[in-house]
Amino acid sequence: MRAAVTGAFGYSGRYIARRLLEAGHKVLTLTNSLKRPNPFGEAVTAFPLQFDQPARLTEALRGTDVLINTYWVRFNHKLFTHGEAVANTKVLFQAAKDAGVRRIVHVSITNPDIDSDLPYFRGKAELEAALTSLGVSYCILRPAVLFGKEDVLINNIAWSLRHLPMFGLFGAGDYKLQPIYVDDLASAAVEKAADTRNEILNAIGPETFTYRGLVETIRRSLGVRRPIISVPPEVGYWGCKIVGLLVHDVTITRHEIRGLMEGRLYVDAPPLGATRLTEWIDRHKETLGRRYTSEMARRVDRFSEYPSN
Repeated sequence: MRAAVTGAFGYSGRYIARRLLEAGHKVLTLTNSLKRPNPFGEAVTAFPLQFDQPARLTEALRGTDVLINTYWVRFNHKLFTHGEAVANTKVLFQAAKDAGVRRIVHVSITNPDIDSDLPYFRGKAELEAALTSLGVSYCILRPAVLFGKEDVLINNIAWSLRHLPMFGLFGAGDYKLQPIYVDDLASAAVEKAADTRNEILNAIGPETFTYRGLVETIRRSLGVRRPIISVPPEVGYWGCKIVGLLVHDVTITRHEIRGLMEGRLYVDAPPLGATRLTEWIDRHKETLGRRYTSEMARRVDRFSEYPSN
């Protein structure tokens, strides 16, 4: 196949591009970070994500068999919004169709909801509806939380346990999540790229944690002694806000806290991934959380390579 991947110089897109190359496929990437180091050299050609020039997107995708889309934004910000991400992705989908791309594999989220007032989950639902009505063969993968050497959530929980005097849970911490290893997601995306069936799959890992259980698992593996306490969600938000000011990042938003507490990162479904987070943490415990991973730094700095934890 000739495959296009959004964001092959970033996080999940990089794993997908590597899996495609290992399978013998030709790969190009559409990216907002043309000046980042290309970890694949001449094996992957890069084109800009020119959402304001859809004809150029179409031309870049001409002759491509499959598009694997990871493009999205985590939260609303003055520099980017979910609304813009939804509009941009629709432009990308249409450009792929106009270019004759036969199949689109799209990374969504567990429990998207067109009626939700949470823009992340509402936006993902809107994009799923757009893709399923596009008239192009599709597979939609719905991961909950990704983990890997470049991840944000797991690493920054570990960083907090290493560097802060205590760790605050939003409420009781009994809401669930099902992390999937980023390379397991990449493997599934490449497998589904070669398929022809229209599918929507929950892309979750083999372990289910409560949020409290996840934090306790990380603490135990790191061997640190930090109290884990329950705090009102608004208190927890402002605590994270203060940490964010110190590290120049948006650590978490009110919408993300609500999404967690509403159980939107849990589904009753069989696992798609096989890698166990508990075992992965044990293998990486010496480096996990040593450095803080900044979401904003990745969004603003389009020149540096993604750091590994």
